[in-house]
Amino acid sequence: MTAKRKWSAEVTEHSDALDLEEHVFESHDPKKIAASLKRSAEHSDRRKAEPFQSAMSMLNFYINRAGKNLPAKQKKVLEDAKDELRAVFGRPRERLEGRPTST
Repeated sequence: MTAKRKWSAEVTEHSDALDLEEHVFESHDPKKIAASLKRSAEHSDRRKAEPFQSAMSMLNFYINRAGKNLPAKQKKVLEDAKDELRAVFGRPRERLEGRPTST
């Protein structure tokens, strides 16, 4: 019996939202991740939302789907990439009160 593929794998491989650079989420540099996501979002003609929202959604999707399999060090890099993404789009770098910065 073949195992069912997870819907998240299907979305990651066939999403029309953004064309991402290969291995972008494996980088250890939050600024490079943010710059790559910004580039992808701004050049996409298939996205349904504004570039910032599309880029942030893709980053959050990756973090959420990786879940417990994402090493803490890389999760911190990706959380820092959120702040960098806000910066490159001219948005305030804000963290919610009471929400811990990445550990």
